[in-house]
Amino acid sequence: MNQTTNQTTINFWIICSLALIWNIIGVFAYFGQTFMSEEIFSSLSKTEQNYFLNMPVWVTAAFAAAVFTGVSGAISLLLKKKPAVFLFLISMILILIHQYYIFFIQDSIKVEGLELILPLTTLFIGFYLLGYSIKMNKQGVLN
Repeated sequence: MNQTTNQTTINFWIICSLALIWNIIGVFAYFGQTFMSEEIFSSLSKTEQNYFLNMPVWVTAAFAAAVFTGVSGAISLLLKKKPAVFLFLISMILILIHQYYIFFIQDSIKVEGLELILPLTTLFIGFYLLGYSIKMNKQGVLN
């Protein structure tokens, strides 16, 4: 019985740590996009340059808020705090707003084939972390 408890605890810490790493990678992606140097920007294709130049402020704001809320949610989950559920819910809503722009509004870049992997992975992980935090809250792990 003690071994099962330890395994659950190990799984919890692994999932929480991976959640934090994933969201920190998102923060770096946001900073990389937002503070892109002129040299890097000029190395992009004209289509990619057009995509970044025409991106509305609300999309960038949704991206930023999603990743920073995700980091906060992961930290809350690591600390076993109930606000993790709310933070992951807000992050998921912001991810959906950002993805809506990518898939349905912008017309600079076609998102297909291999380019679908990151947006779909982001959606999957966002839903998973929300569901996992809800599950941990129902099991009484979060306080």
